[in-house]
Amino acid sequence: MTSPDASEPATHLPRRVPPLARVFPQSIFYGWAIAVGVGTLMLVVAGIGYYGLAVFLKPLQEQHGWSNSAVSGAVSMYFLTSGVTAAFFGPRVDKHGPMGFMTVGFLLVGGGAMLVGFVQELWQLYAVYFLLAFGFGMSSNVAVNAIMTRWFMVRRARAMSVSSTGISLGGVILAPLAATLIDRGGLELAAPVMGLLVLAVTLPVLWGMIAFDPRQMGLHPDGIDPAISLAQTSARMDAGSQLRRWTRSEAMRTTSFWAVLLAFTMVLISQTGFVIHQVSFLEERLGSRNAAALALSTTAAGSIIARLIVGLFADAIDKRWLTVVLFAVQASAVLLVLRTENVAATYALTLTFGFTIGNIYMMQSLLVSEIFGMVSFGAVFGIVALAGQAGSGLGPFVVGFLEDRTGSYDAPFTIAALVTYAAAFVVLQARPVTPIEPASESSEHLNTAAGG
Repeated sequence: MTSPDASEPATHLPRRVPPLARVFPQSIFYGWAIAVGVGTLMLVVAGIGYYGLAVFLKPLQEQHGWSNSAVSGAVSMYFLTSGVTAAFFGPRVDKHGPMGFMTVGFLLVGGGAMLVGFVQELWQLYAVYFLLAFGFGMSSNVAVNAIMTRWFMVRRARAMSVSSTGISLGGVILAPLAATLIDRGGLELAAPVMGLLVLAVTLPVLWGMIAFDPRQMGLHPDGIDPAISLAQTSARMDAGSQLRRWTRSEAMRTTSFWAVLLAFTMVLISQTGFVIHQVSFLEERLGSRNAAALALSTTAAGSIIARLIVGLFADAIDKRWLTVVLFAVQASAVLLVLRTENVAATYALTLTFGFTIGNIYMMQSLLVSEIFGMVSFGAVFGIVALAGQAGSGLGPFVVGFLEDRTGSYDAPFTIAALVTYAAAFVVLQARPVTPIEPASESSEHLNTAAGG
């Protein structure tokens, strides 16, 4: 599914020194600026392309008289399309870098978001969501995680906890903003404003702050000499595993690949099904769309808090068992929020759900990068992300379909929780794969690739 040279290191990429790097303090590793920049990009893109979909769901139904299933079907198509797009561009990101792909993707996300406010027919909604999805697949997930995987190895979890915080901030900031704009001027006001915000933020940040690989700037991953960084890296993630080149067919012949793929697909079916329908589910209980959007922001805020905490210690522990705990907590939160009418308890449980949501996405990236390394990350993660996005697409549709048929969210959310519990057993099979080259050879390879 990928050419033999798709996993070549980025040493052939042209030298790139972003404008910010020219004034950035040399005493601070520039990778931390990359982490903040990536987080800023994801704030607006995920704020529209993930949390925004939940806020748009009910207004689209009310404004056009479309069923829950019909609108949820567009959301499902969105996630599937973005997953296919990410899988297609994954090997190309490894080979050519993500900058050009992300530029086009941001333009499509911004333009597509604007068009949501002008749809009149159901087919137009599907067409606009397809455009949005194609841009989202090019500009996020695989692309941003490939950047972070190149810049960090020893401190990868800590760095990703910073960069992926932007996703949750999108929910904290943009979900309430979109809800407020919808209340004041409908989708005709909210969608164009959101689209313009994407363009105003992403393009300057991308070209002003971001470089794909530290070697383009004459730097090493983590800002540490390769020989030292390899000595500091845990046994679970040694140099051999990080520098091994994988084709997709090789990766797909391992049990670990399928364990990661299946576990996170199962969880994302459940997680996204809950998140996309969360505002609709809670609007009646909490009394207004704004109150329900605040609960969604609470979920996102919990994600920020927990991810930053987990990032402090995740590099040093077995990420499989950490993932099991996250899955179990998420499933339990969904079951409990179904069985309470208390407003304070509802906010507390959506906060608890949020503690898991961002970390689960981070664990998906960390497990793939730990097992299959940095060199072929885009090629391998592209397929894992495709399956996850397919699950994310299936979840909202199944939840919407079952809610239409049963008249409540009890059955679909209960099923979602049980699927999440089952995924906890599957992910334990994602064990490290023995590298094919000894650490000494890998250290020499990394020194050479870094210009050392």
